[in-house]
Amino acid sequence: MILAATFALFPLLGLAAVRLPAAILPPTLATGFLFLCCLPSTVQSSIAFTSVARGNVAAAVCAASASNLFGIFITPVLVAVTLGVRGAGSPVQEAEAIAAQLFLPFVAGQIARVWIAGWMKQHSKLVGLVDRGSILLVVYGAFSEAVVQGIWSKVSVVQLLWLAVICGALLAIVLAITAYASRWLGFDKADEIAIVFCGSKKSLATGVPIGRHPVSAGERRPDRAAGDAVPPAAADGLRRDRPAVCGAD
Repeated sequence: MILAATFALFPLLGLAAVRLPAAILPPTLATGFLFLCCLPSTVQSSIAFTSVARGNVAAAVCAASASNLFGIFITPVLVAVTLGVRGAGSPVQEAEAIAAQLFLPFVAGQIARVWIAGWMKQHSKLVGLVDRGSILLVVYGAFSEAVVQGIWSKVSVVQLLWLAVICGALLAIVLAITAYASRWLGFDKADEIAIVFCGSKKSLATGVPIGRHPVSAGERRPDRAAGDAVPPAAADGLRRDRPAVCGAD
C-alpha cells in the first residue's frame, strides 16, 4: 500500500495539480512539482516519525527501504511517462548511470557493514553528523543550482505562496487517503502509522541524482529537473526530519 501511495497516488494527484492555471502554478514550478511526485519515499525520517508515534518500526524500515530501492528503477519510468522526457542515452545506459549513483553505494554499504557495524555504533554521533551533512549538501547543491538557473526571476512571491498552498493540500489529501484506506483494509494502529508516515514524504536525496539524467523532448537540459524540483520542495519544508510531502533524505 505504501508503494502504491508513493508511485501511483502521488503522480495522479500531481497530474491533476499541473492542470491548474499558469498564473497559479507556472510551467517551471509545475515541472518540478510533478517530478517531485514521482520520487520514492524518504527512509530515515519515515522511520523516525513512525518510532516517535509508536508505530510499526519494522514495517516502516522495510517499506521505506523498498520504496527507495524500487524507486531507482520506477522513478525514471514515471518521469518519462508523466513529463514526456527521455534519457540522453539508451534506457539501459540511463538505468546503469542511475544505479551506479544510488544502488551500488547501497550495496557497498551493506557489504561494508559486516566489518564496520561495531565502529559505527561506537561513533554514532559522528556517523549521524556525516549522514545529515551529506543530505544537507545534496539539498544545498540542488538549491544553488536552481538559483544559478535564475529560478527566482521566473516566479513571483504570489506564485510561491500558491505553491505552498498546493503542497499543503497535496499533503492533506495523501494523509487522509492513506489513513482512511489503511483502516478500511483492516490494518491495526501501528501499521496505520507506518503507512501514513512512509506514504506521505518524498526524498530529494534520491531525486536530485535521478533528476540530472532525464532530458526533455525540447531544449531542456539534463540538470534542469533537479533544479526545478527544489522550489516545490522548499515550499513544503526541506528539513530532513519534517513530516511533509517532501523529506530531504
